Amino acid sequence: MRSLDTRASRRISGAERHSGPETAGRLPSERAFLVGIDYKLRARGVSEPKTERSSLTSGARLARDAAGRAGTASTHPNLPQFSAEESLDELRALATSAGAQIAGQFLQHRDRPDPATLIGKGKLEEMAGAAVSASADLLLFDHDLTASQQRNIEKVVQTRVIDRTQLILDIFARHARTREGQLQVELAQLEYLLPRLGGRGIEMSQLGGGIGTRGPGETQLETDRRKIYRRIRHVKEQIENVRRIRAQQRQRRESVPVATVALVGYTNAGKSTLFNALTQAAVLASPKMFATLDPTIRAVTLPSKRKALLSDTVGFIRNLPHTLVSAFRATLEEVQRAALILQVSDASSPLSAEQDAQVEKVLKELEAERKPRLRVMNKIDLLPPKQRDSLRDDATCVHVSAMKAIGMSTLLDRIDQMLSDDAISRIHLRVPQKEGKTLAMLEARARIYSRTYKDGLVELEAEAPESVVRRVREFVID
Repeated sequence: MRSLDTRASRRISGAERHSGPETAGRLPSERAFLVGIDYKLRARGVSEPKTERSSLTSGARLARDAAGRAGTASTHPNLPQFSAEESLDELRALATSAGAQIAGQFLQHRDRPDPATLIGKGKLEEMAGAAVSASADLLLFDHDLTASQQRNIEKVVQTRVIDRTQLILDIFARHARTREGQLQVELAQLEYLLPRLGGRGIEMSQLGGGIGTRGPGETQLETDRRKIYRRIRHVKEQIENVRRIRAQQRQRRESVPVATVALVGYTNAGKSTLFNALTQAAVLASPKMFATLDPTIRAVTLPSKRKALLSDTVGFIRNLPHTLVSAFRATLEEVQRAALILQVSDASSPLSAEQDAQVEKVLKELEAERKPRLRVMNKIDLLPPKQRDSLRDDATCVHVSAMKAIGMSTLLDRIDQMLSDDAISRIHLRVPQKEGKTLAMLEARARIYSRTYKDGLVELEAEAPESVVRRVREFVID
């Protein structure tokens, strides 16, 4: 796992291109020390003095706003929330997915964030000693840090510091395989890096130095910003081309009455395994978080013989960085245009309700929360037998195990029932036996209930989609 600042600055200069997962896999593992913070915030509704508010620095305002958001959530007991320990466990899984070895962890309980260092100078020195004794190469904060907070912490601990957003961006960079995925990750990295350029030391001094060169020349900071802005414009233009191509492909698909079904869910809920089970595809299915970044679309045949397109998408996570949601909007448009959303949940996870709440938040941000939706509770094979036997499917929820191929037929039946595209109708046909192509097409794309032969004709009672009925209209008997 490499520093995001170093990777992005090299990309801007053109000296380094994205190295795929194979290259990343050969990098030596770094020892990471995890840092979590649990804020016990004051009750909502207590106003702060105007004088204090006006004197807050930008770092203090960000810390105050973060505390306010967490405090608002705590006043809604019905909304599932991650505890500090559960959040730290998730950070551990993220760090492992990034290729790090866990050297230790530190969880601090505070009333509110410290504007300068987030956790306070005393605790920071204590944590620095623990990190040194564990031979940690870097500190991973389960929190977003401002540029000044990150610098202040690094001065004390004398170790590289990475926040949660930077860690997720690093995982995305390791797992992006297609050109589209790499572009989207690069855009998110550049937008993350841009506000963190200031105050990086002597390299940000004036370009001129010495007798005869002093003057109001452009600073290195301004030069770097200009290069990043130029690169961001270029990447956005390329992503816009990707969106245009995707829109053209979508128009061609929509000209044929084939519905799209999008798989969404928390990261590591088993979406790719379910995708493979339904389509017999060979998409990478991994227990690592964010193993799937690049969208994949495959056809699946439903029990009614209709075709549907199944789309596998990137997993969601709590506090998904906004830069990632924006950068991956071209990919997530498949969710917005889907006729049906399969919301996949990990039935074996004790955090299933909290994870579903985070998925709901991202769907709202994508304006897709009103789409027809079917809940798919996956991984039931990991439940105790007694609990598994008590599960009951209903009109909005199906219980499956994608790994063990349990409940697949029930799931396909429910998808078939919920799709309104290319509606199914019962028809009675009389087809000449010489119409071999028509009979073969009916055999392949319709559900046939009866078949009789008489005087060179074949009488059929069948259930067929509207697209098929239109092609055999001349043989339909009223």
